[in-house]
Amino acid sequence: MSRIIKIFDTTLRDGEQSPGCSMNIDEKLMVARQLARMKVDIIEAGFPIASEGDFEAVKRIAQEVSGPVICALARTTDKDIDRAAEAIKPAERGRIHTFLATSDIHLKFKLRKDRNQVLDMAVAAVKRARKYTGDVEFSAEDATRSDIDYLCKVVEAAISAGATTINIPDTVGYAIPQEYAERIKNLFDRVPNIDKAVISVHCHNDLGLAVSNSLAAVLSGAGQIECTINGIGERAGNAAMEEIVMALRTREPYFEARTNIVTEEIMAASRLVRNVTGMTVQANKAIVGANAFAHESGIHQDGFLKEKSTYEIMTPESVGLAQSSLVLGKHSGRHALRERYRQLGYAFFEDYAMIHPGEKEPRERDLTKHIVTEEQFERIFERFKKLADQKKDIFDDDLEALIAEEFRVSDVYELKKLYVVGGTDAKPQADVELKINGRSRKKTGTGDGPVDATLKTIAKITRTESLMLAYEVKAITGGTDAQGEVVVRLREDNFTVMGQGSDTDIIVASAKAYINALNKLVYLKKRGEKTVEKMCE
Repeated sequence: MSRIIKIFDTTLRDGEQSPGCSMNIDEKLMVARQLARMKVDIIEAGFPIASEGDFEAVKRIAQEVSGPVICALARTTDKDIDRAAEAIKPAERGRIHTFLATSDIHLKFKLRKDRNQVLDMAVAAVKRARKYTGDVEFSAEDATRSDIDYLCKVVEAAISAGATTINIPDTVGYAIPQEYAERIKNLFDRVPNIDKAVISVHCHNDLGLAVSNSLAAVLSGAGQIECTINGIGERAGNAAMEEIVMALRTREPYFEARTNIVTEEIMAASRLVRNVTGMTVQANKAIVGANAFAHESGIHQDGFLKEKSTYEIMTPESVGLAQSSLVLGKHSGRHALRERYRQLGYAFFEDYAMIHPGEKEPRERDLTKHIVTEEQFERIFERFKKLADQKKDIFDDDLEALIAEEFRVSDVYELKKLYVVGGTDAKPQADVELKINGRSRKKTGTGDGPVDATLKTIAKITRTESLMLAYEVKAITGGTDAQGEVVVRLREDNFTVMGQGSDTDIIVASAKAYINALNKLVYLKKRGEKTVEKMCE
């Protein structure tokens, strides 16, 4: 009989630590509700001591999201643990996750403490956390570069102190699968009380082995995997949840293990995280990439048409990519558009009103995504009709891009008008009109090209001093009439943000992306919070 492997999702904590992937509270709630819809076992909602914004996000998720265990990260200090406990207090089920490095390189250069001191700190932290909750996780940071004898000693002590989950992180993505599996097996063989805790693994992808290492650990007895949607995270990212879950589903007889994840929600989760963070997904990414279920080779197409299993080891439907029989175009009405959004997992106020009769405003509880109000839907429908006039076929990714605009950071800057002149014999010039806090501002500027002229003119109007770190363009769907998606990355005052915009006109999409990033910078500055360094396992 297959074991159940717990899925510990850290998209909202470790995933958010990707440069430019910071989310506001509403965006975190959207992702948390989708994770609950997927039936994730544990949601690591944030690092409460890091900032007031992180604390409030964890607290609201604990208040409003039911189903999964809501977890908060804490270092092994009293103030960290107390703050984490306060944040998860409203949760139906809460967990405190405390961590401390155990490798000699971290002890010497980062902590500047000896092994006995670190052992005492770990035990004290677990005991303090147990005063608040019976669900305590301890992570031995940089476990794969730690001395195995010392690691066994720390794990045994943490379990004796009350830790119910022990995490063995590959913090810097150093391990090789066979080596990592052997380390997990050693712990099971050498730690006498290990049966009193769930062994968890948290792998980073610096060598591209995060998923492989996680699955190797399952074969050695690990019962929990820590991962993120789309594999986002520090540096090269974390183990990708969708890859782990589908590997266990597809090869269940081999692993003799499975998860409780509703895999049909995977694509919706991937798109949501992509839209919220602006972190694009490569086309050939396993499971959720645009080409994951595409067949171009004539030989492949021939085999696939005769029998799908010749070239597909899983179905598109199993990850939420079921083909829709509903064709959307310029003649489609509100009802057809609303129904397609429902199929994509979105909810409307009329759906909510059926569950909560008599309420005039949604409380945004019980349902797993933001509830689309009639006012929001009318704006979406208006943009849909405009897009349908511009392109022949409307795909699901187009619809996701349209609705994503309704759930972005509140706009201080809003694009009202854009007129661009360019060509082989003309100096590129942009006339831009923005609405700033409700007031119209116009300027004209030039640049090396139409996009450059547009962005420079927006910079003049907003008086931004931000530095553009990256500018990326891609087509959301195929064809010359496809919507273009632009992602920009800006840095200002030690904040790094990503902005995203889409339009059939790539210059307009560029302007939208740039303005979206500027609005995120305003949001971060407005919070005015002092942040401590975000730390990872």
